Amino acid sequence: MIGKRGQSKHWHDPLHIGWPLWVISGAAVFFLIVPVLLLVPMSFGSAEIIEFPPTKFCLDQYRKFFSHPMWQSAVLVSLQVSALTAVCSTTIGLLASIALVWGKFKGKGFVTGFILSPMIVPLIVLGLAYYVFLAKLGLIGTKLGLIIAYTPLTLPFSVLPISATLRGFDRSLEHAALNLGANRFQTFMKITVPIIRPGVITGALFAFMIAFDEVVIALFICGSTAVTLPKKMWDVIRYEIEPMLPAISTLLLLLAVVFLITTGLLQKRVARRMGGR
Repeated sequence: MIGKRGQSKHWHDPLHIGWPLWVISGAAVFFLIVPVLLLVPMSFGSAEIIEFPPTKFCLDQYRKFFSHPMWQSAVLVSLQVSALTAVCSTTIGLLASIALVWGKFKGKGFVTGFILSPMIVPLIVLGLAYYVFLAKLGLIGTKLGLIIAYTPLTLPFSVLPISATLRGFDRSLEHAALNLGANRFQTFMKITVPIIRPGVITGALFAFMIAFDEVVIALFICGSTAVTLPKKMWDVIRYEIEPMLPAISTLLLLLAVVFLITTGLLQKRVARRMGGR
């Protein structure tokens, strides 16, 4: 028995079996992150071409980006479309999550799979399908067309965090509110929504970021009148070498980091609430 215990302890020793995993993981992270981080110093260059390392560090590329009307128009379109997509996706995702978590009906597994299917279907297939559908409605090259295409794409990323929050929700709080005289709507708005708000905000942030960064479907839907920032960047990469691209990429990276930190704080808040109960 002592030998078995010693063998078990040796087998589970993280120093014994963990270092190859640490080396492989560290190498993977290094090769994934370093090329992205190289964009940061490149964004401070002043030359008319992309260079590394920059011969001179300045903010010229950032000034050009924030003063160029075409780029600012693309940013505005992306912000508008992403914000409205987040609202639509989160609203539908909240209702769907309530039905999937608390509801009892036949075919729940099929509905769940259908909602999550955009995570599996290749984006180019979705882009072609939306193009054919929206072309018949005359919505190619419109913000509404982008919102219609982006909402199903972002819906799974709204449903998953909201559903996770609802599974840890103590429904006895709702019953107590109903027993004290509140109606269903008051209970939902004053009891349910405040408690699950971190999960709802997390779903909205995910939906916003996915819609803001999406480029494959945008290539089919944007046309020439509703150009988003990723679509504009794609066009520039194809037809010209723009030294502003590292600066724009750095700003997008900073935005992603801010959203990631915010999401982490919200998840910790949800964990504390659920752990406290």
